[in-house]
Formats: sequence, structure tokens, C-alpha cells
Amino acid sequence: MEMLKRPRRLRGSEVLRKMVRETRMDKASLIYPMFVKEGSGIIEEIPTMPGQFRYSVDTQGEILSKLQDAGVKNVMFFGIPDHKDEVGSGAYDPEGIVQKALRRARKDFPEMYLITDVCMCEYTSHGHCGVLCGHDVDNDRTLELLAKTALSHVEAGADMVAPSDMMDGRVRAIREMLDANGHYTAPIMSYAVKYASGFYGPFRDAAGSAPSFGDRKSYQMDFHNSREGIKEALMDVEEGADIIMVKPAMAYQDMITRVREEVNVPVAAYSVSGEYAMVKAGASLGYIEEERIISEMAVGVYRAGADIYLTYFAPEIARLMDEGRIG
Repeated sequence: MEMLKRPRRLRGSEVLRKMVRETRMDKASLIYPMFVKEGSGIIEEIPTMPGQFRYSVDTQGEILSKLQDAGVKNVMFFGIPDHKDEVGSGAYDPEGIVQKALRRARKDFPEMYLITDVCMCEYTSHGHCGVLCGHDVDNDRTLELLAKTALSHVEAGADMVAPSDMMDGRVRAIREMLDANGHYTAPIMSYAVKYASGFYGPFRDAAGSAPSFGDRKSYQMDFHNSREGIKEALMDVEEGADIIMVKPAMAYQDMITRVREEVNVPVAAYSVSGEYAMVKAGASLGYIEEERIISEMAVGVYRAGADIYLTYFAPEIARLMDEGRIG
């Protein structure tokens, strides 16, 4: 058979396949989410996320050292306080758990890039992402507390803040607060396109942040919607967001692509706890090959258009890159 075009010509060897690879990855684009909690001597495995742990400030160096050795230099802190109240005061307390973790990490690991999740849900007694008015989250009253939280994180050593609350106007409130206090260079990575998703279950177990009543559908996005996600992304860019995030990643790669086409800032995607837990569960039962699935999930996110990948599999992905199996 005479054929001028044979796509298989470019698949004939590993060297050639890597030469013509369309999607390329780099360790510098990986962010590892980690949990820090009050106490001492704590390295506590999370039951719903096998292989992931809660650390106290004095033990967090163990995971940070492993990440640094693997070439993963970006981390995002999530705090688990001892005390919770109606207004989430632990979130913006200068002696809060995240603030203490930041100061220790800045001292012990000066080359690490430290990012913080800015939200109220881990710190409120009711588990919602802001101040309540009856059974509803009061959007505008919450903005001041989110801005105070972001400022306290930057003053404790955060390089970047990442608001995940989905309150309207929070990027502007945070930007204005940081600028008013001289932190003009601190970037904001906005969880702009964050869906009300069933993929968050293990995280809520890990952080103790499940709402005590109702759900978060009045502020997180309906997963049926895509145009709304573009609206959220464009609004946050207008308000001063430096990076736009899509969350979750795996089931929303269409949104990663659409957002990438619409905004002129870097796009991040968060492979969330439910994605991690499903891979671990499937692999433990022998149903899937864990490393192949990790690789395909990661490449899929970058292929969709993400520049930055937040994932609990960051150390494994870094190793796979070193072994030349992805990248």
C-alpha cells in the first residue's frame, strides 16, 4: 500500500517519541499541598488519604526535606487549629497554626516557596467558609476576615496567598489589604473556578472542615456550568489575581482548556483529595497500575493547558520525571 502520511513514523522509538512530545512538564510547576496542625511530635496518617499525613510544626521538616530532595520546592499549607469559633479567629491569629508553620519553614527551608490556602472553613465552628448570618454565609462581612488572614500569612513569611473561599470580591479585598500594608509583590493565586464537588470528601476528613449543616453550593460553583467559570476567572483577573486555578482537575479538564484560552495569566489546576484517594484505593485492590495512572492524570492536566499542578503525588511525579517516564 502506498501511503505518503504515516503517523506511526514518529512513534518508532523512545528517543523519537520524546523528541516530538507535545506536552512537557517541569518540577518547578508542581505544588505539594500539606496539612499542619497544633501540637508536637505529630506525624499522623490521614485514613482516607493513605500516604498523606498531618504534621506539627516541629515535624513538618520531615516532609519539607523530602520534597526539597525530590526537587519539589513549592508547598501550600493548610492549617488544622485546636480552637474553632464562629468567626474563624484562628485563621488570622498571628500565633495561628499556619503562621507558626510559615515562620519555621522560612527559617529552616529558605529556598522553599511557601503558599497558603486562605479560607475560613478549617477555623469556623460551623465549618462554612465565612461568617454566618442565620444559615447563610455573609459574603461582605467575610471579606474583611479573609483579607486579614492573607495579610497575616504574608507577614509570617508566605510568598503567595491562595483564597479558596469563593466569596464575591475577595481577590480585590485581599489585593487592597496587601498593597495598603506594602506587600505589593505578594502574588494571589485565586481558586477562581472552584466547583461544589464530591471529590473533596477526603480533604474534609483530613482538615476537619466538613460543614456542620447544609452544604457549600451557595458559594462554590454548580458543576453543570462552564460559562460561569469563565466569568469567575475574568472577574478575578480584573480584581488583581496573578494566577487562576481550576479545581478539581480530573473531571474539569475542559474548564482548564477554556480558562487557558480566555485569560492572560498562568493557569493552575488542583488534583484534589478524592482523585488521590481513588487512585490509592484502585491500586491497593490491584485494579490499576498506580504510577501509570498518576502519569496520565498529570499529563492530562498539562495537555489541557495548565501551567501549574497542585497534587499530593508531587514527589512521585518528580521521581517519574527523573526516571524519564514522564516530563
